[in-house]
Amino acid sequence: MDVRTGADGRARCAWVGEDLEYARYHDEEWGVALHGDRALFEKLSLEGFQAGLSWITILRKRPRFREVFAGFEPDAVAAFGPDDVERLMGDPGIIRNRAKIEATISNARLVLELEPGELDALMWSFAPASHRRPSTFAEVPATTPASDAMSRALRKRGFRFVGPTTMYALMQSAGMVDDHVDGCWRTEVSG
Repeated sequence: MDVRTGADGRARCAWVGEDLEYARYHDEEWGVALHGDRALFEKLSLEGFQAGLSWITILRKRPRFREVFAGFEPDAVAAFGPDDVERLMGDPGIIRNRAKIEATISNARLVLELEPGELDALMWSFAPASHRRPSTFAEVPATTPASDAMSRALRKRGFRFVGPTTMYALMQSAGMVDDHVDGCWRTEVSG
């Protein structure tokens, strides 16, 4: 089953299940165009933390992530040092993975090397000109040539935790591609 009708009568992509926070995320964020260096840095960071975990885990921890990572303001995160890494490693409200924490700080420093708006332009330059909406989840790829290219471009600049699968998930969540399946109510509003 690729679509599931919730208690509110709306047919949604089946991955939402019955979780109200997942339903809100699906309805209001997933597949909606997201722009801005700060917003995309946050998305890049959270997708990196999600690697190997479920997105609902990250979504539930997102408020705490925002709090301890200074709202994902790149200049603030870039200023984090070893004491901040230890502080974050001790915080049970986030994913305590040293490599991911250090990558987020390093990635913030790389964002600061870019001109304002350059991260947004760079990431959106990989959004395909056209994208065929999947009829079923079996048609949703884990990676695409575009996510492979985005991953390579970011890695070339020194970004970490930006593999092709992670970048495709970012493309989906940031609205660079629309993978709401046939029958989902979002297909009616997103065309």
